[in-house]
Amino acid sequence: MLEAEERGTAASMATLIIITGMSGAGKTLAVQSLEDLGFFCVDNLPPVLIPKFAELIEQSKGKIGKVALVIDLRGREFFTALSESLNYIKDHFTIHCEILFLDATDSVLVQRYKESRRRHPLAPEGMPLDGIRLERKMLDELKTSATQVIDTSHMKPARLKEQIVSRFTHLESPALTVNITSFGFKYGIPIDADLVFDVRFLPNPHYVETLRPNTGQHSDVYEYVMKWPETQAFLTKLLDMLHFLIPHYRKEGKSQVIIGIGCTGGKHRSVAISEYLGKMLGASETETVSVSHRDFERDRH
Repeated sequence: MLEAEERGTAASMATLIIITGMSGAGKTLAVQSLEDLGFFCVDNLPPVLIPKFAELIEQSKGKIGKVALVIDLRGREFFTALSESLNYIKDHFTIHCEILFLDATDSVLVQRYKESRRRHPLAPEGMPLDGIRLERKMLDELKTSATQVIDTSHMKPARLKEQIVSRFTHLESPALTVNITSFGFKYGIPIDADLVFDVRFLPNPHYVETLRPNTGQHSDVYEYVMKWPETQAFLTKLLDMLHFLIPHYRKEGKSQVIIGIGCTGGKHRSVAISEYLGKMLGASETETVSVSHRDFERDRH
């Protein structure tokens, strides 16, 4: 273990979030949301192992700075050790700890169990309501000590994710990932694209014999596509819109945005435009940008 004077430097920014609460209240979605914020997440870790995990965080010297652990009654034989483990961390480590408790009304939890057709872990052979009431009694003390409590009774999944993001974005959330992909409309639109832009209105290098064999990654094709006034006007408007949209996507909690740029065959115009967008958006410090070309190797002559 690091000496006391070293611990402050090694883990001064380290954060440990314990995700717990009622079964069916949304812990799975909560941990997925924190993963999107860059947290290293572990599901169903026995509480007796939390101090050992805290030690690993400090020994990582900042490489593991944000951790979320799901603790629930699947490990109920260890559950009583949670309070003792958290007190040990406060006394021996320089790690910021929070307890996120997810709750919902009994009637909502019963309905969720009916819809999912799952059995309550505390009443595998009985009525879900019996297990819910027993679980609530067991967790009552823990709820009072939680630093964050979210009632998900009337929340849709998107709203819960928004709540998680708004409460924990101050912990240095990672950059939004922007994936730009070129494609050919004759091969179909990418099914995973969030935004699709059609650049078939631009002059087509396919009809220039010397340019036809090359792709938009070649300088002669790239310069041909870029030289037209309509190209420059389009790019000015497109970048203006993307600079408006991307921060709002990040604020809403999206971890990734996929932008599809399409032309007829996905070889010339869409490739050149995608390369340009990659350069312009990649200059930002708040996004991670990648560029790929789905169809530009098809029908090469």
